[in-house]
This record gives sequence, structure tokens and C-alpha cells, in this order.
Amino acid sequence: MSDQHSFLSVDPDSRSQAAERMLNSAITQAKISESFEEYLEIFDKFYADDVQVSSETQHEPIRGKARVGSLLLNFLVPLHVMAEVAGLAISIKESAISGDAANEMHSAWTLNIVGVSGKTFTLNWRTLRKWNGSRVVYEHHYDQQRSGEPLTFDDLGFDIIGPVAGIQGRQG
Repeated sequence: MSDQHSFLSVDPDSRSQAAERMLNSAITQAKISESFEEYLEIFDKFYADDVQVSSETQHEPIRGKARVGSLLLNFLVPLHVMAEVAGLAISIKESAISGDAANEMHSAWTLNIVGVSGKTFTLNWRTLRKWNGSRVVYEHHYDQQRSGEPLTFDDLGFDIIGPVAGIQGRQG
């Protein structure tokens, strides 16, 4: 009986930490080259309807799941197309950072984008999340750093796609 009682009385901090680990694992295991919808499902599962998202560069936080979801979609669709059609290799990694407040979880993220040319662009940032049970109610992005040059059209693999039969380019 004591084992059962201790399982049911898990403190909220432990639940938030477990939810944070599950969320971060789901994000890093999803494959953007195969689907952007998986990320939207993750967002829907883990984020509260009244979530607030902010960053160092924003004046005001973005409030509400619909608004945040719309911004997320505007980011994911082009990334998915560039990975699936243009041949970019995209990977994301996460590592936990110790925090000092209850229900606040910090993590460091690295997004690597490698063009077909071999040129690499890397984006690093940190995230603070506040949880209410199993849902993120606040997320703040900070300490953003970029390295590498932005990728150009030459770094995309559109030339891999051959000409379509019956369609001719402009004659010079």
C-alpha cells in the first residue's frame, strides 16, 4: 500500500520534469523531412490553450494556442519543404539546464541545417518553460546565437529534380 501511495503522491515538480523530458524527446525524435504535422501534434498535446510565448527580441508575448500554433506552422512548413524537396539535412538537439525554481525547466537547443553544398548554418538558443501539470503555460526563448552563413539557392538541391517532360524553358 505504501508503494501505491508514494506513486500517487508524486510531487508536481517531478511531474513537470517528466513532462519536460517527454516533450523534448518528442521534438528531437520527430523528422521534419518526413512531416511537419508531427510537430503540430506535439504542440497540441503538450501546450495549454492559454499558453504565452516570448523571446528577448519581442516586445509583447504571444498569447493563446491558436496564435502560437499559426506562427509555428509558418516556421515548420518552409523548413519541411526545404528538407523534403531541396535536400537540406536538418537536425535538432537538446540538453537540460539546471533550474532553481519549481515548475520552471530550462534547456539548450541546437538546430543544424546543412545544404547539399555542405554549407552549415547553426542556430543555438535556450528555452525556459513553465508548466501547469502536464501542459506548458509559458515558454521564453533567450540567448539566441547564430553561426555559419545563411544558406543560398546554391545550397538547395533543386537541380536534383530534372526537367518535366513536355515543358520547355525559355529559349534565349
